[in-house]
Amino acid sequence: MKKHVSDRELIYVHMNNNDHFVLSYGIEFVEFISGIPNQIPNALLIRHKVKDSHYNMHTMLEYIDEEMIENLLEEDVHSYGDFCWIDFNDEEHLNLLSGQEIAEILYLGHRKEHLRLPFYGKLRNNFAYLAGDDGWFNKTYYKDWDPFFTMLGSAIVGKINNQKEKPLFFRVKKKSIPPIPKEILHPYADFMKEGIVISIEKAVRNRFTIEVPVWVIGDFFDMDAMYEEYEMLGERKADGKLVFDRKTGEWQAFAAYSSS
Repeated sequence: MKKHVSDRELIYVHMNNNDHFVLSYGIEFVEFISGIPNQIPNALLIRHKVKDSHYNMHTMLEYIDEEMIENLLEEDVHSYGDFCWIDFNDEEHLNLLSGQEIAEILYLGHRKEHLRLPFYGKLRNNFAYLAGDDGWFNKTYYKDWDPFFTMLGSAIVGKINNQKEKPLFFRVKKKSIPPIPKEILHPYADFMKEGIVISIEKAVRNRFTIEVPVWVIGDFFDMDAMYEEYEMLGERKADGKLVFDRKTGEWQAFAAYSSS
C-alpha cells in the first residue's frame, strides 16, 4: 500500500511511557537528527546499508562519527530497509561493553524490541533508533522525553514549511514558521499514549492562523492499518488542534476534551 509514503504530510505517534519508546510514522532520520536539541557524536550501526563507516573490533560492528552522520542526511535512508543504531560518546566506550551487552544490542536490532531498556552507562547513549523503511515504521527509545517533544515540534513545522500553500484570495507573505515549543506539546502526552495522528495535509490556513488537526486513533504496529484508520476519519471532529498565530508568531494547543 505504501503509495503515500513519499509525501508524508501525516505524522503518527504512539508513546509507550513505561518502556521509553515511541512508535511513529512520517518522521524520517533527517527530521530526527535535525530536530533533537543536541547533535549525537557517534552512532553504532546495528542493522544498516551505510557505505561509509568505521569498524570497531571489539563489538565487530560498524559505526559512524558526527561528520558521517551529517553526510548521511543527504542519503535516501528509507531505501536501506532496516536502519537501526544507538548513539555513543567515544569509541573507547564501545570497548567496555560486555558480551551480554553486545548480545542485547544485537537482539535489539534483530527483533526491534529490548531485553532490557537500551540505555548503557558505558555508552552514555540517549537514543536507540530502530527503523524498518525509515519514516514508514520507526521505533525510537528516548532516555529523556524532552528531546522527543523538541524533535516532534520541529518535524511538524518542517512539513508545514515544505508544504505547498494553496492560492488564497489574499496575499500572505511567505515566512518560515518557528518550531512548536516542547511545552506546547506536553499536554498531548496522554493523547500520545493512546496513539495520535497529526495531519499537516488537512491543516486549515487563512491570513490569521494555521490550524493543524490532531486525532486520537489508537495503538498501531502495522502502519498500513494505521493509515486505513486515518482515511476512515471522514468528517469526525478533531480531538485537538495545534494553532499558529501569524500575527504574534506563537503556537497554542487546544483539545476537544481535557482534564482541566
